[in-house]
Amino acid sequence: MDIDKIKGLDEKERELFKYDLEIKKIGSRNFLSPLTKDKKIYKSQMVPENERVLAFIDKSVVDTLKSKGVDIPSFEKAGPRENLFFEPGETVSAIVTCGGICPGLNAVIRGIVVMNHYRYNNQRTLGVSYGYAGLVKELGYEVKYLNPANVENTQLRSGTMIGTSRGDQDPVKMVDRLVELGVNILYTIGGDGTQRGAMAIIGEIQKRNLKISVVGIPKTIDNDINYIERSFGTETAFSEACSSIDSAYTEATSIHNGIGIVKLMGRESGFIAANATLATNQIDFCLIPEMEFRMTGEGGFLDLVEKRLKKKKYCVIVVAEGAGQEFVSDPQNLKYDASGNVKLGDIGVFIKDKIGSYLKAKGVEHSVKYIDPSYIIRSCPPTPNDSIFCSQLAQMAVHAGMTGRTGMVVGYVNGQFIHIPMELATSKRKKIDINGQLWLSVLEETGQPPVI
Repeated sequence: MDIDKIKGLDEKERELFKYDLEIKKIGSRNFLSPLTKDKKIYKSQMVPENERVLAFIDKSVVDTLKSKGVDIPSFEKAGPRENLFFEPGETVSAIVTCGGICPGLNAVIRGIVVMNHYRYNNQRTLGVSYGYAGLVKELGYEVKYLNPANVENTQLRSGTMIGTSRGDQDPVKMVDRLVELGVNILYTIGGDGTQRGAMAIIGEIQKRNLKISVVGIPKTIDNDINYIERSFGTETAFSEACSSIDSAYTEATSIHNGIGIVKLMGRESGFIAANATLATNQIDFCLIPEMEFRMTGEGGFLDLVEKRLKKKKYCVIVVAEGAGQEFVSDPQNLKYDASGNVKLGDIGVFIKDKIGSYLKAKGVEHSVKYIDPSYIIRSCPPTPNDSIFCSQLAQMAVHAGMTGRTGMVVGYVNGQFIHIPMELATSKRKKIDINGQLWLSVLEETGQPPVI
């Protein structure tokens, strides 16, 4: 690619030119989809093999690139195909959920089971217990046989009905187990760590020249999967966070110089905090991992809180868990959890203590109330809109799996469901653009300065 031809694009847009966006397939598609029999519904819904969704929606960008003879990056459109690799009625699927729990997990599981059973006549869908650990036979976890009856109404339940776990497992042992169970398609529901684990499984499958597809469904309430506009559970998370913010607001406004602080999930991306801020209209300051801020000095965070108190007699603060880690963690002595994530310092408690000490030293009477609803938020059942989204993701995943596609995740871009290579989806974390519309809306809503 001639670099001069893509000058003017932002880093994220330029990065797309580095990747092969074609989705791998494990063989020729020689079976006719049973969906073709229902021509009233599916005739107009069958997706041609070459149908794509442009990665860019800005017409001026597209026109400029075309004028320079540049092929516009595009993603393969998701949906049902006429021809399948796996034989309908004879295909065995397995589902695994990994990492932390998230609203909508059971809705996705149910969607895969129902789709397999009613649309592709596949009677064997297996639920792998406790994440990738359940694919290691020596650990002794059972495999659950799932059908429409035993997943009925599970979309209304929180958590995951098949269990989850964190940490790497031996791909050799996991593929051994898939072969033993006769699995044709493995559906991996999880975040970037889960999909990197799926890529290791695919590597072992390819070494053995096996005909097993691996299809990912991205799961993260932080909404930080690269190039995917929306992850399931995110809407539920910030919707539930609004209740905690309202409680903090009530506490803060019920007493002179009341301060309410709410810490929300968001390790590297502040989407939950930003959206909850906009949804409640009750926040004075929103702190996210993407921004830098000073604690002290004129115009620093503590100074701004004091000034807001003088003006309003109360202050409500939302902070994402990954914000301000330079204040609460030692980069020379980082610790990691089983999934390889850095263990974060507690920025919420740090801010609470610093505000208290600062105002006390200045003789300012105040009362601070601190709320951390993190585990409550992620253990909620999905909102109706999230539940719909989960079902659609599951449907698109099964359509893709039955065609023999592999090494991909189902995503949502520019109003369309699409297929994204796992390598691209896990290349980096998606973050809020602090020069973009979402963050501008937060600044306009809170009245906080762009630089603290």
